[in-house]
Amino acid sequence: MISKWRWLLLQFSRKLWVRVSLFAALAIATALVAILISRLIPGGLPGKIGANAVDGILDILASSMLAVTTFSLGVMVSAYSAATSNVTPRATRLLMQDTATQNMLGTFIGTFLYSLVGIIALSAGAYGEEGRAVLFLVTLGVIVVVVGTLLRWIEHLSKLGRVGETTDRVEEAALAAVEARLKQPNLGGRLLKDLADAVPATATPIYPAKIGYVQHVDLQALSDLTKAKKDSDSDEKSGTRQLYVAALPGTFVYPTKPLAYLDLPSKGAADDVDQDADEDAEKIRKAFSVDDERSFDQDPRFGLSVLSEIASRALSPALNDPGTA
Repeated sequence: MISKWRWLLLQFSRKLWVRVSLFAALAIATALVAILISRLIPGGLPGKIGANAVDGILDILASSMLAVTTFSLGVMVSAYSAATSNVTPRATRLLMQDTATQNMLGTFIGTFLYSLVGIIALSAGAYGEEGRAVLFLVTLGVIVVVVGTLLRWIEHLSKLGRVGETTDRVEEAALAAVEARLKQPNLGGRLLKDLADAVPATATPIYPAKIGYVQHVDLQALSDLTKAKKDSDSDEKSGTRQLYVAALPGTFVYPTKPLAYLDLPSKGAADDVDQDADEDAEKIRKAFSVDDERSFDQDPRFGLSVLSEIASRALSPALNDPGTA
């Protein structure tokens, strides 16, 4: 089971600006490293390889990559609009998290910034003759990467936002969630057949701090919370807590809809029990990730629901596409 921090890191890595920023930082660092390793270049090499041409090459790269990036962003927006109108708005998030698109855009923006930094450094006289040679060789490598990325981008654009491609992405996300749930049918816990009969009257309901859908439940954190805790005064364990999860991923929760029920052991003074209950309730809330939209990761019902939405829209008189359904 993925912990909350690993899950949050996974969500963070899926954002477009994260990958673009990493590519841009790498490109800037590459342009600046050429200054540091220029002393390793033999003195006669710059004239032999035509390093003086690097100025014109960087100018071409900077202008062309800016145009390619602007064009690519326009195509992306059009693909998202097509997916929203022809497939379902719930599938747009998968397109926005497409790593291939993010890597290609990151390459284009990174190349543009690399060229820009190189032009600025050349204009400031930061490169000597040897530095220009290093920059020239690195630029040749960047051109090879850009050409390969452009060829893959053309192929990728032919499928981006199309009904079949988007449906396949939804199917893959739904299948991954179903397989994960089959491996851990109860998310690592024991099955709670009847909430009303199983939860004791002494259990305390834990309510969410915000309204939204449960996206992820950190079962490892909840499991650690139920273990016996030592009393700091007597060095004795206070007993095992019983925790009843009432909201699985995909559940819509609100201030009167409990996330879970916590049954604390009755041992100890009333003030100590109340303090433990408040601390544990806050930890339980943090184990539940609640947001405005549902997530595919731990919610197999959401993937199946989105697939049914695609089929329903395909059968509408406006689209009339029974093959997709």
